[in-house]
Amino acid sequence: MTNSLWSHWTQQFHLPLTNPVNIFTLVLFIIFFAPILMAKMKVPDIVGFILAGVIIGPYGLNLLSKNLAVDLFATIGLLYIMFIAGVELNLNEFKKKKNKSFTFGLLTFSIPIVIGFPVLYFLFGYSLITSLLTASMFATHTLVAYPIVSKYKTSGNEAVTVTIGGTILTDTAVLILLAVILAAKNGGLTAAFWLQLIFSLTVFLLIVFFVVPRVAKFFLAKPETNKVSHYVLILTCVFFSAFLAQVAGVEPIIGAFIAALALNRLIPKPSKLFSNIEFAGNAIFIPFFLISVGMVVNLHVLFGGFGAMLIAVSLTLVALAGKWLSVFVTQKIFGYNNTQRNLMFGLSSSHAAATLAIILIGYKNGIIDDDILNGTIVLILVTCIVASLTTERASKKLTALPEREKVG
Repeated sequence: MTNSLWSHWTQQFHLPLTNPVNIFTLVLFIIFFAPILMAKMKVPDIVGFILAGVIIGPYGLNLLSKNLAVDLFATIGLLYIMFIAGVELNLNEFKKKKNKSFTFGLLTFSIPIVIGFPVLYFLFGYSLITSLLTASMFATHTLVAYPIVSKYKTSGNEAVTVTIGGTILTDTAVLILLAVILAAKNGGLTAAFWLQLIFSLTVFLLIVFFVVPRVAKFFLAKPETNKVSHYVLILTCVFFSAFLAQVAGVEPIIGAFIAALALNRLIPKPSKLFSNIEFAGNAIFIPFFLISVGMVVNLHVLFGGFGAMLIAVSLTLVALAGKWLSVFVTQKIFGYNNTQRNLMFGLSSSHAAATLAIILIGYKNGIIDDDILNGTIVLILVTCIVASLTTERASKKLTALPEREKVG
């Protein structure tokens, strides 16, 4: 009896945790206590979630592994970030600033690649295709720090609107470039490839912009449906759009953001529906994603030799320098103030999901080696922390500025 009881207890706490109840309990403890601890240290909540992921992850205490449940919630959290960013956009302002968004998107796509490619090709001696694929990773960014902007109610500022528009443009361009690089490596860069890509993206956009909002509007207008059904309907539209994007040949995050634009006018702010969407994301899904980002960080790579450390440091510095220069040029072109510049840098300097996806795909296809893979993991941790701290400071300062100074 005693042995059986002891075996039962040891099985419950065998590491990494496998019991869904234990896994979810651990994550909820982190979601509850991390913000409290970070507040005492005057550090953004996001940093706490990422560092907690480092500690409990497979390269830390090994309390939690990257299993199917973690990946599921993390994927939902990433799509949630992109969706909320799109829903909170003022579409009228977004249309007015579309040229500025395009300019920033072009700069934040091209400048990091122009800086990064020579470093990889000439300094480290990597091949042309490896250098190009790795340099394209510098052009991506994930809106990890966007919840900070939401918290400080600065999402309506022009700098934020332009950054979000630029994000979707640069990430889309990079992911298309990834498809082109892989096709070139495998000898499939033909006219048929381009026709298929253009056709699939056109069908995707037509469905999301013309079919999805009409279906959603029909059910949202029915008085007999309750608020829970409205929330589930919106989530269904978002994930269906993310699925369609994947089928079309781009990442699901693109689909989530496009769905947000298509559904934007159907989700008034403020409203009970919008509050439910924000609450579920900020309470569970987005923290889960941030914790999962920390779980892929392996700090031991810094002690794997001078070469590994040099590449990790170089990749991180190039990533931050490329994004800083992109924002600086944008500031000079459009006359933004320094606080807006810092806010744009904070939002656009964090590398996470898209970066990791590109590097892992390159690694699996034999284009990326272990040093670049491990260096990218360090890059993700450092840039997410830098982005969070910068966005927090800029958001605080922006809210304190007189109204006439907030525009630029």
